[in-house]
Amino acid sequence: MTEAEQLEELCRRLGAAPAQAAIMAAQLLKRADQLAAERGEPRAEALRGLLEVLVKGRAGEVPARFAPPPRDPPAAS
Repeated sequence: MTEAEQLEELCRRLGAAPAQAAIMAAQLLKRADQLAAERGEPRAEALRGLLEVLVKGRAGEVPARFAPPPRDPPAAS
């Protein structure tokens, strides 16, 4: 099974229709290549980060690196 096929299967398991899963897999691979080139990081690491965002987003979670900073409590008057 190719990398693209594995990603398609993952996307289908996360609820995407087959045609949409194929598009999502292609986009993930393309963006992983772009991030690897831009950041000088291994492609596998770039893909891992994208998959983390995908899976957490599907679960309604925000990956830690995208979470807003904690707010200061209101000043007492």
